[in-house]
Amino acid sequence: MSVRRVAHEVVRLEVPVAAPWAEFRARYERAVPELAGEELARLVTAGASWDEVRASAEATAPHGFLRYWGTDVGPLMSLAAPARPCVEYLMGNHTIAQRMFVHRPGVMLYAPLRTSIYEDAAGETWFTVDQPSTRFAGFGDPAVAAVGRELDEKLAALLAHLGAPLI
Repeated sequence: MSVRRVAHEVVRLEVPVAAPWAEFRARYERAVPELAGEELARLVTAGASWDEVRASAEATAPHGFLRYWGTDVGPLMSLAAPARPCVEYLMGNHTIAQRMFVHRPGVMLYAPLRTSIYEDAAGETWFTVDQPSTRFAGFGDPAVAAVGRELDEKLAALLAHLGAPLI
């Protein structure tokens, strides 16, 4: 066996946001609720069915996405550079990821999606994320690619809800 080297193109979406950074961050966090690790642990410990896991995710994620992790990197970065608000997150949905995982477990390298909300030097707010379909197309599996395109649609709907539509 040898190492596989897979070159693939990824498109990063840099979405301008017509709102102050703190306001957009708060709207994002309301629209993409934090998934409590305790809830996942409870489901696993209880031996829940996948239908129960799916129902839990659907009840928790009004726009199809959950926040698995987040950190405010601004304070640390301000020790070396001019202070700018910047937060990063892991956003996804384990029930959607599972639909790719069954075909190519390596997709977990990119699921959940990594996102950031930051303010640039001009004071403009931006939301950034790698376009899901371009991330998952690199696996060369039509079933995985189809879910990636579905995630593009869910991402566009979320951004429209947040007032930052992709055009």
